[in-house]
Amino acid sequence: MGAVQIAYPFSGHTYTRRPMSPTGRRTGVLGGTFDPPHIGHLLAAVNVRHALQLDEVLLVVAHDPWQKTAQRPVTPAEDRLALVTAAVEGLEGLVASDIELRRGGPSYMVDTLAELAAADPQGERFLIVGSDAAAGLLTWDRAEQLPELATIVLVDRPGILCDAPPAGWPLRRVEIPRVEVASTDLRQRVADGRPLDLLVPAEVWSVIRDRRLYGFGSS
Repeated sequence: MGAVQIAYPFSGHTYTRRPMSPTGRRTGVLGGTFDPPHIGHLLAAVNVRHALQLDEVLLVVAHDPWQKTAQRPVTPAEDRLALVTAAVEGLEGLVASDIELRRGGPSYMVDTLAELAAADPQGERFLIVGSDAAAGLLTWDRAEQLPELATIVLVDRPGILCDAPPAGWPLRRVEIPRVEVASTDLRQRVADGRPLDLLVPAEVWSVIRDRRLYGFGSS
């Protein structure tokens, strides 16, 4: 079976994808800039996969995270994909996804979910969001179409309840360990020469060092 053309139901765009067979899989989708990925991302992915008995969780690297690039420089997508690939190494059911890099342009989750739905019409999709993302869901491009494509999964920390999406959106909540880690702080730690031990997997640190990301070696 050769490559086929699919149309995004809501954007009107078409995309040539590699052939995939319908599987009826339960797929979690954790999108982000991942600049860099850290233990908090992995805790969310692992715990949601376990709680909802998902076949896999895709860590979807944004090609152009338009809400971020308007505010600050963002590390090239290829480097961030390499970091996520390193982060999920050896973690069963966690997959680094380049779906938005292959599509190119600004990254819109509605298009990503539509592409996944077209590739696996019998499958179920679960969009994993944290407290920051949940608060800004309605600012996402074509946000009103998200509940047609996926169940929203809010990851709550003990004692902290995330704001829920609008009434009527399909919703699940999963509690995960409370770990305060921010990519902004990690980038500054690298630039300052401070340790990232236990905050990111060793494999991620190796990629940062080898590619000299975030000002590594400048301090």
